Amino acid sequence: MKNKTHILLPPTIQNVPNMTSDIILDEPSNVVPLVRDETQLEYILDFLLGIAFLIIGVIAAKRMAWSRTQGSVETNVVTAFYSLILITSFFRAMWFLIPNTLLQPSYVPHAVMAFDPKYPSWVGGFLSEEILTAGSLCLFSIFILILVYWADILKKYFYPGSRRSRPMTNFLYIVGFLFVIELLNAILFLFRFYSSEGMILLNSILLSTVSIICVIEITIFSHKFRTVLQTLGAINQVSTESQVKRIAWITVTGNLFFFTRAFIELIFACLMILYWHKHGTVQRAFSHPLWDTYMCLKHWSEVIILSLMIYILQSRFSTSNGGGGRAGEDGDQEVPT
Repeated sequence: MKNKTHILLPPTIQNVPNMTSDIILDEPSNVVPLVRDETQLEYILDFLLGIAFLIIGVIAAKRMAWSRTQGSVETNVVTAFYSLILITSFFRAMWFLIPNTLLQPSYVPHAVMAFDPKYPSWVGGFLSEEILTAGSLCLFSIFILILVYWADILKKYFYPGSRRSRPMTNFLYIVGFLFVIELLNAILFLFRFYSSEGMILLNSILLSTVSIICVIEITIFSHKFRTVLQTLGAINQVSTESQVKRIAWITVTGNLFFFTRAFIELIFACLMILYWHKHGTVQRAFSHPLWDTYMCLKHWSEVIILSLMIYILQSRFSTSNGGGGRAGEDGDQEVPT
């Protein structure tokens, strides 16, 4: 008769409600038992976030369809913003509405190596992380697009004789660079240079770094932009108050979001590094309450910023249709704010 190996689960896992686990394995089997540890609160949290992102995506799709019918250069830029909001919402809704248990057994981060026969669920964990990363890249791309347009227009006014490259080209270069980093991160994981914890850690460091850069750039550019708009308004004898207010909205909301995101990601990365340095793994670095708090702060802030961006873009068109300010009267593209 084959001997049976009894696996004693850690106390933190034993006390999690609503989970199922095969805790008796035949010795010849090398497959580690799958522990379903998603709590009822986490099911509800995922459902609410998924619905929230789905609603944002539907609104963005409707606004994008409307803006495309306008047919001007300005509305083409705004359509690009709505497209990024739509794609971000799509990835986020997909990530939250697909049950976590279909992709990976553990709701909190767990360290696995690619192609590990003991952990066949590494495939689902890898796909889950890639969907999450794709949504983050699209979200950050919204503000990167704003910044490259601001930089281009400021360059026109501060350095009128200098050669200017196309803003969309610069945008694609920056986003392409971030995409290459994430692609290398995935390749290094697949080639077993490090486990899933290393992939998650690199993502956190990258996003926190980009967040800090965005805070700095938004602050600098918005100050210069408001100065330019006020000067243009005085010269052309038109009101630029609506544009100034929109830039102030973007500055405040953008900085709050990216500062919060940088703080959250830095704390997350530091906890992972410290726990890994002490225990050699991050298998139980995060408890369910801590992980739920991280998820709430991170993703509800995304819902808020996407909703505000839709509101700002919609109010911009309402002002323009009512005869608002004209920051781009000299034949160039109007300021995408």
